[in-house]
Amino acid sequence: MAIRAVLWDIDDTIFDYDGAERVGMRSYLEQEGLPDGCDSVERALDRWRDLTVEHWRRFAAGECDFAGQRRNRVRDFLGLPLSDDEAEAWFDGHRTHYEAAWALFPDTVPALDGLAAGYRHAVLSNSAFAHQDRKLRALGVRDRFEVLLCAVELGVSKPEAAAFHAACQALGLPPQEVAYVGNEPDIDARGAADAGLLGIWLDRNGVGGRPDLVRITGLGELPGVLCGDTRFGAVSLIG
Repeated sequence: MAIRAVLWDIDDTIFDYDGAERVGMRSYLEQEGLPDGCDSVERALDRWRDLTVEHWRRFAAGECDFAGQRRNRVRDFLGLPLSDDEAEAWFDGHRTHYEAAWALFPDTVPALDGLAAGYRHAVLSNSAFAHQDRKLRALGVRDRFEVLLCAVELGVSKPEAAAFHAACQALGLPPQEVAYVGNEPDIDARGAADAGLLGIWLDRNGVGGRPDLVRITGLGELPGVLCGDTRFGAVSLIG
């Protein structure tokens, strides 16, 4: 069965989330100073990255709400018992610097342009609609996607099959006619494949080591994968 639609992840797939986080946080720390326990900016950036992963995991597991994961991340990063208002104020300062560094990956627009005529496009994100909708608009690509679904509003997150199926239902297509592209091998590609979609792992850093997944290292490789549609047990197309 031919692929008719591409379902996209956003952060670190089409949008350089990690790059913006590090550039933005570096700028903010130059203004605010390093937190206790960090003797360098690089160590602080690594701590913020690790805490982001940890608190997003807790959010995805339903252990806190979207705002709560931000506040708790700030408290753990600074090592201070901040009130909700204090934590929100610190995060807002960081967000100003982070948003100033927002950028799409260089291959994003060419990929969307190249696939526009042959495929429908939608987004499924483990975030909140208001946050991701504003981001896509600021980046100038919101109109490329006919559907934008996020975990906060769905009440279920990737890699649960229900999240992928909700997106397919919104498109009015069976899972077999939808591909999902994301940077996380298990949350994105494996989760999508287990839900019956064509799961594609965008391995921008060339990590490899997952022969069970369809893998690409850049979006320029995507058209060939979509046309070939080597699903259900297919080995990696790239090394």
